Amino acid sequence: MVDGGRNRVVVVDAANVVGSRPDGWWRDRVGAARRLLTRLAALQERLPDTDVVVVLEGAACRAVSGEDAPQTGRVRVVLASGSGDDTIVSVTAEVVAQSHHPAVTVVTADRGLRQRVEPVGASTTGPRWLLDQLDALPE
Repeated sequence: MVDGGRNRVVVVDAANVVGSRPDGWWRDRVGAARRLLTRLAALQERLPDTDVVVVLEGAACRAVSGEDAPQTGRVRVVLASGSGDDTIVSVTAEVVAQSHHPAVTVVTADRGLRQRVEPVGASTTGPRWLLDQLDALPE
């Protein structure tokens, strides 16, 4: 659940963000998801007024299991049991429905998903915005 002290929530369509950069992620979907989670945890530390929620689906769900699972800090990880898009819409609606709801931004390039979350009350931005934030982090 979102901390009432936060004033922004960023919901990340992990599959869309990972898939937007042709860096060979398809050869290791679990590893790509782990790298994204690690970077999102580092970004979260630099954004004290923002909660980050990342939705994983399919093989990427294995990224949070096992002894080599990344430390995600305050990043909330949601595993989609079915459609990742349906889960993102549900998570977004849950946050917006809170009486103290913060601004919600969904990170995705999926036009259909954008059309589903904007009427719920979220804004959207493409993966480039998030990737630029992650790329600016120190290694």
